[in-house]
Amino acid sequence: MASTETGTAADTGSVEAGLDALETSATGRTPFRQTFTGKILPPVLATVVVLVAWQALISFKVVDDPTKLPSPADVGDEFKRAWLEGKLLGYIWTSVSRGLLGFLFALAIGTPLGLLVARVKFVRAALGPVLSGLQSLPSVAWVPPAVLWLGLDNEMMYAVILLGAVPSIANGLVSGIDHVPPLYLRAGRTMGATGLKGAVHIVLPAALPGYLAGLKQGWAFSWRSLMAAEIIASSPDLGVGLGALLENGRNASSMPMIFEAILLILFVGIAIDLLIFSPLERRVLRSRGLLVKS
Repeated sequence: MASTETGTAADTGSVEAGLDALETSATGRTPFRQTFTGKILPPVLATVVVLVAWQALISFKVVDDPTKLPSPADVGDEFKRAWLEGKLLGYIWTSVSRGLLGFLFALAIGTPLGLLVARVKFVRAALGPVLSGLQSLPSVAWVPPAVLWLGLDNEMMYAVILLGAVPSIANGLVSGIDHVPPLYLRAGRTMGATGLKGAVHIVLPAALPGYLAGLKQGWAFSWRSLMAAEIIASSPDLGVGLGALLENGRNASSMPMIFEAILLILFVGIAIDLLIFSPLERRVLRSRGLLVKS
């Protein structure tokens, strides 16, 4: 009898030790070497390959017209000139500040709108198709009426961002709420989480993956809407953002300036995703036990 109890205690202790080891390995810090080889090295190698292929097109005379394809060195000189003139960071900040502020406005409008559409049948029947239609409408279509309504100022830029981003954020939240198991809602009502309390403590946390996907898409629409507005509605009073820089390069027939603007627009899009949305997505997946480490 004593040996049985001893064996049971030993088995229990080994199981607990195994669980502790599993928890420690799951929450331990990833070694830098693994992070470097898995996350840093691949995009660096991809960038090198693109630069080598780009230079090869120039060196082997596949494209020998610099007005069609500038060399990497020419684009680098354009970056250097903008940096030495103190304009490079200004281009970036002008667009990023507008884009982030407009996205925050869209977030404040799209979130309660998505909750309302998802939870009220009459509102969904009335506004659901409208939101889907607005989401499919090209953001550039809003620039001409926004200019006529608000003039060439920052309010026009924010209006274009809102019209492009709010439908995506609202639809993402609606999709997330539609995938919430009904059991969660019944359990919340049993514990008294109804109305606004239920939305905050039950619905939104359960719908977070779909909501986060809507936020990422909403930011993409915000950024593209802003670029369209800056390209079409350029004005000295608005400053020079990345879209205006792209249009200035076209007007000056300067392919190095055009490529500078394209690369900066791409860089900002990647940076926002890596610094904001990817960490949020990993945190959500980790909290649900869905983040699997290899």
